[in-house]
Amino acid sequence: MINRILFFLMGISLLWPHCSYAQKNELLTEKRIREVMQQAYDRFKNTSGGANASYIPYLADIDPKLYGIAVCTADGKVLELGDTKFEFGIESISKVFVLALAMQQRGPQAIEDSIGVNATGMPFNSVLAVELDPQRAVNPLVNAGAMATNSFVKAPGSAAKWTMIDDLIARFAARRLSVIQQLYASETATNLHNRAIAWLLYSYGRFYGDISEAVDLYTRACSYGSSTRDLAIMAGTLANKGLNPVTKEKVIEAGLCPRILATMMTEGLYDNTGSWVYHTGLPAKSGVGGGIIAVAPGKLAIAVFSPPLDKSGNSIKAQKTLEFMIDELKLNLLDAR
Repeated sequence: MINRILFFLMGISLLWPHCSYAQKNELLTEKRIREVMQQAYDRFKNTSGGANASYIPYLADIDPKLYGIAVCTADGKVLELGDTKFEFGIESISKVFVLALAMQQRGPQAIEDSIGVNATGMPFNSVLAVELDPQRAVNPLVNAGAMATNSFVKAPGSAAKWTMIDDLIARFAARRLSVIQQLYASETATNLHNRAIAWLLYSYGRFYGDISEAVDLYTRACSYGSSTRDLAIMAGTLANKGLNPVTKEKVIEAGLCPRILATMMTEGLYDNTGSWVYHTGLPAKSGVGGGIIAVAPGKLAIAVFSPPLDKSGNSIKAQKTLEFMIDELKLNLLDAR
């Protein structure tokens, strides 16, 4: 009798992890993801508050009611809801992918040593963040670090460097993106503060190329027109260990993805990143164009677009949407339940 009970208990213990694993998998079926997307869309589509980025004239004129959600799974399914085809300014989300290029060329240690990887805890365009760090290290995902990262990309000239950036972005997105020329002109006319930050870094020996060239390349990359679908696929490539889930092309080395995602975890939503990670437990990156990407490694990526921003420069509606979906789909990396 005792033996029978022991065998029964052993059977339960062996089956239990599989049941738990199966339950987790059931949360990520296409049907379930679509249900959660629809629930989020219905819940937050009328969310108000925030405002478009008014300091860049082009962004100020984008319809604030636009709202799109896209998911790209690690096995290549792309699910969409809302205004997912509208092409908006990628803005600071481009920093992630220029970082990927520089890291592919130079290696993770060189990025840490020459740019910096710690959170600044300050606004994305902070001068004080540069001044307060004894090493003048910043982070590749704030403006100062992103411009330095552009200067760190190895190429024989500006045109060759842009070709490298453009080609890698295309491989991440599974299509060639175009620069929104009106946005590019608008940003170029208003980027005096960024140029000042670049010169400050240069004065400390933390800039690695021609200042005008690097600032221009940075501004041009921020002016890409990207759809919510594009961003989901780009982020999905990071979720899939550097392999584009749609094209099946290897875009970057798998070993670089954890380092890139780590920078997103520490600085992806600027001075609100700590609060973001506290509530979601996922690496993410925002852009003042209204987009945010979030990555669940090995599973999927979510992109959300809505132009009105909070005071830190992050889309209010996108944050709410992502927090809801991450919770419902049990994607929090820090929650082992």
